[in-house]
Amino acid sequence: MALLAEEIVEEWLNRQGYFTIRGIKTGVDEIDILAVKPSGNGKMDCRHFEVQCSMRPVSYITRVPKEIQKSTGRAPNSAKIRSHEELDTGTKEWVEKKFLGKEKINLMQRLCTFEWSKELVINVVKSDEEVELIRGQGVEIHKLSDILSDLRRNTGIVQSASGSDLTDLVMMGVQDQQEFADVSLADIEKSLGPMSNEEYEYYEGIAKPKSLRKSGKISS
Repeated sequence: MALLAEEIVEEWLNRQGYFTIRGIKTGVDEIDILAVKPSGNGKMDCRHFEVQCSMRPVSYITRVPKEIQKSTGRAPNSAKIRSHEELDTGTKEWVEKKFLGKEKINLMQRLCTFEWSKELVINVVKSDEEVELIRGQGVEIHKLSDILSDLRRNTGIVQSASGSDLTDLVMMGVQDQQEFADVSLADIEKSLGPMSNEEYEYYEGIAKPKSLRKSGKISS
């Protein structure tokens, strides 16, 4: 999911006229996306994106604070409920690692000496409090759904870029979700006729929840 989301974000940026680099290795770490665009008066708009998108998040975006890991033996990505203090410390460590690492800063300054933004793209999250704490660290938060809506309007400088095929497929799924959001699964079956297991599972996921029921019309 993360790599697909990165491609969608990159397409969104390209259509706005940004030149992008994705998946940049910095030692043992990685920068998801860097984007630059001339902004006038000899200046550049420089943006650093991290993408953390999940459909069904089990754990948090950030890791368990290092000291808590040492003192309790909890795994870095433990899904156990965290206190406000643990979330606060964990988000600070995460922002430091993702956006402020020495190697990353040095690389970005070699690419462009202007100030770089700190931006995070999310989808469904386990903790809204965690997101607000990340925002409080000076990170701009974007929702993947808003980016998809922007792509659907297609008002950018560039009409399409290398990720347009994937974006079109995603848009088809979004269109289906909107079209069938208030329709029961039974009504979809009446309209489409016998469905394969794969088709049934797809429409079961987007049909009106209260009306979901199997009618025995699934074809083999």
